[in-house]
Amino acid sequence: MPLQNILEVELFDVWGIDLMGPFPPSWGNIYILVAVNYVSKWVEAMALPKNDANSVLKYRVKHNIATTYHPQKNGQVEVSNREIKQIMEKVVNPTRKDWSSRLDEAFWAYHTPFKTPLGMSPFKLLYGKPCHSPIELEHKAFWAIKKLNMDWINAGNNRIVELNEMKEFKAQAYKNAKLYKKGTKRWHDKKILPRQFEPKQQVLLFNSRLQLFPGKLKSCWSEPFEIAHVYPHGAVEVKDMNTGLTFKVNGQQWKNYWGAPITRDKHSIALQNA
Repeated sequence: MPLQNILEVELFDVWGIDLMGPFPPSWGNIYILVAVNYVSKWVEAMALPKNDANSVLKYRVKHNIATTYHPQKNGQVEVSNREIKQIMEKVVNPTRKDWSSRLDEAFWAYHTPFKTPLGMSPFKLLYGKPCHSPIELEHKAFWAIKKLNMDWINAGNNRIVELNEMKEFKAQAYKNAKLYKKGTKRWHDKKILPRQFEPKQQVLLFNSRLQLFPGKLKSCWSEPFEIAHVYPHGAVEVKDMNTGLTFKVNGQQWKNYWGAPITRDKHSIALQNA
């Protein structure tokens, strides 16, 4: 299916969440709940002992079906997870059992660098100014005192100017993200084969659970379903030919059924007492 980009304007309006793990036990925690803001790429996370629904509900996460149960479409979280894992590999000790106490360091290292899709760092987009490391502050301390001469009025006015520039930062970040995702979509769509689905067509459903729990001589493609409706952005509504129930699934989970059409005819036989 063609790549469908998600572009947002306002900070903190849309978040993507995911669970990372399991990791080696660290003070009773083995999972990380990661939340990524789609505009600023800002990441918040919490170490968890379990990956069940009760652990997620504590943070008042409201479940909205937006990607028809297609986790690959939540690409921003997957990219953030990969970068966070790479950072944590460099900050944990050799036993890797202190990772839950190193989350703040890992996220500070994630928030401060330049991000190509934004054209700036997540910290700058959120706070309106770049983040300074302790070494940088110590090096520039004398310069800052000399320039401002401890004049709090000038310092406050300078901060107001920085805050007023945040609208420009957001507009520039939106423009950069749009151009970046446009190029990503062009690269992605060149590598896919177009597939067309029509109503009343019979298709096979890919059962991803069989990749984790393989059955002997069992195919990962379920019996034919009938297409009820095709949506413009990749989602397909299908009907179970046994029960008549309909549900939505991403189009990548389907493939054409080339066998003979299957009809579900019901026959009833009246049994009489002998």
